[in-house]
Amino acid sequence: MKFLLVVVGLALAVAAEEKIFSDYHEEIGIKEAARIKFAEDAQDFDGSRIVGGQLSALGAHPHLGGLVITLTDGRQSVCGSSLLSNTRLVTAAHCWRHGSTQARQFTVVLGSIRLFSGGLRVNTNNVQVHASYNQQTLSNDIAIIVTGHIGYTNAIQPIAIATGSNNYVGTWATAAGFGRTSDTAGISTNQAKSHVNLQVITNAVCANTFGSSVIVSSTLCTATTGGQSTCGGDSGGPLAIGSGNSRTLIGITSFGSAAGCSRGFPAGFARVTSFASWINARL
Repeated sequence: MKFLLVVVGLALAVAAEEKIFSDYHEEIGIKEAARIKFAEDAQDFDGSRIVGGQLSALGAHPHLGGLVITLTDGRQSVCGSSLLSNTRLVTAAHCWRHGSTQARQFTVVLGSIRLFSGGLRVNTNNVQVHASYNQQTLSNDIAIIVTGHIGYTNAIQPIAIATGSNNYVGTWATAAGFGRTSDTAGISTNQAKSHVNLQVITNAVCANTFGSSVIVSSTLCTATTGGQSTCGGDSGGPLAIGSGNSRTLIGITSFGSAAGCSRGFPAGFARVTSFASWINARL
């Protein structure tokens, strides 16, 4: 009887784990590309996308690079990235390849509050995905983007990467991106670059939601409180601490619950300290 109860308990625990998306572009990115482009074409820029966030002024997050993604079948998707040097950015591996969908080209958009127009726009297909990237669990969800030389301006600046052993639990950090504002946002909802402040939580707390196969040592999680979190379209974008020219990248937006981004579940990021050596070897 005890054995039976243990088995049932384990089954319930597994069933209770929140699922993450299995094909980012098909489930989220392609729809968000259409949503964002529609809003920008309508010149409707007085809102934001990150859930519960604030509109970002030009130059407020000069390290943020939007990604307009051309897939192999010609459709478009969207993600974010972070500028690390004159020729390198970092993003989530699932922005390049996930499930049945493969990207053909990234258009990196820097120095703009809009994604489909304005700013510096650089095309590249030189993307180096982590060799141990797991598409099912999104472990090692990191990739380096290689571009031609990008000049710095007040609105285009690199960000430092976090190193060392700090797990940042309890730290407040800022996520930025071009993604949606809510699970139910309509295609005509206002659109512009936005940001939100999020608090880092322990991996143990995060694993209570997503399970230990998804939450590994190289994962970093933030709490979703007051309806504030990253959301669809923010993948690959930065989670940073500090301000001005002293910002440090601690996370790369990776995943949330497939059930939605404004339902109180944590948000998951690739933990930059776990990949610092891998990143530095490619700068």
